[in-house]
Amino acid sequence: MKIELHQISVRELCASYQDLSIQEEGIIGYGGRLNIRPKYQREFVYDEKKRNAVMDTVWQGFPLNVMYWVKIDKSQKSKEKSLISLEEMKHTGLSTIEYELLDGQQRTISICSFIAGEYMMLFDGNLLGFNNMTEEQQNRILDYRLQVYICEGTDEEKLRWFQTINIAGEKLTDQEIRNAIYSGSWVTQAKRRFSKTGCVAYKIGSDFMNGSPIRQDYFETALRWIGDKQGVSIEQYMARHQHDTDADELWQYYQDVIHWTEKLFGRKYKKEMKGVQWGLLYNQYRDTTLTATAIGEEVARLMRDSDVQKKSGIFHYIFDHDIRHLGIRAFDDNTKREVYERQGGICPICGKHFEIEQMEADHITPWVEGGRTIAANCQMLCRECNRRKSAK
Repeated sequence: MKIELHQISVRELCASYQDLSIQEEGIIGYGGRLNIRPKYQREFVYDEKKRNAVMDTVWQGFPLNVMYWVKIDKSQKSKEKSLISLEEMKHTGLSTIEYELLDGQQRTISICSFIAGEYMMLFDGNLLGFNNMTEEQQNRILDYRLQVYICEGTDEEKLRWFQTINIAGEKLTDQEIRNAIYSGSWVTQAKRRFSKTGCVAYKIGSDFMNGSPIRQDYFETALRWIGDKQGVSIEQYMARHQHDTDADELWQYYQDVIHWTEKLFGRKYKKEMKGVQWGLLYNQYRDTTLTATAIGEEVARLMRDSDVQKKSGIFHYIFDHDIRHLGIRAFDDNTKREVYERQGGICPICGKHFEIEQMEADHITPWVEGGRTIAANCQMLCRECNRRKSAK
């Protein structure tokens, strides 16, 4: 693999800067030769503070972290271009693309969007946009030189490099790396539904999902769920569908999961419902005979139970009644000491004496039979007796 270090000025970087993200064709710069945001890349995630810090670094002449570009394989690019007309390529500027930005997108967009007049910030105490600056001030920014490594090699070499350099800055998530590896028409279509701010997946599922669409959390979760249903990994599923023209199967599955969840559990307990692995529950229990009414009553009872420490586990417990999902409250040290002294250190099952460190607290009446986590319902058993009792 060939890697070369180049010095590229802000003037060169921002030449012909154009935002084509609405057409799903990325953001173009460097005289139309650089795709700043390839289809597989994330949306802009820097907040105002980070964005301004980039421009302040440029203004002060301090060094920015090195950036990484990839030289495009012309044979692969010609295959992609065959999907659109020559007129469309000329209109978007895609016909001149030679490089894709691999790492440094957030810094690059921060710089280019300032030069394009998209925001203002304080420079030496003065609020300025690029167009409000003197020629001397503008040149101070435009002449700033960036350190850029340009990589040229096989797909396997570039992807290995891609993962290696992903160790600083706004680190890519695992799913963002997968999007790069399996980029194509299927990823583009799926991201429209799962990976945009305010996307449809967020609109119908935000009460049940953790994370951020633009960091690919919704996309990754849906892929994990459907992969579990089909018995494949996320990578295997994406590879299988990489060249599909639509992502309708994944989208229909996601809708089915959300509708099933809402039908059985409603949206009352939003705090506790967020982040539950609903797809995995759907895959296993979608044919359950439980009614929403019966489920609602049991959920309400468990929500009121102070011994249930992990409220999010209630939704799994409903189906298999495994109390490990619930994190039932354990006896505290004071209670253990109180009961140990009351028993005189004698295990009530085997009748032998033990030090407190050799004993474990046990519910006399199990929690599932209505027993509470209180001193009156506690006994101290030796480890062997407690484990024998628990195994029954």
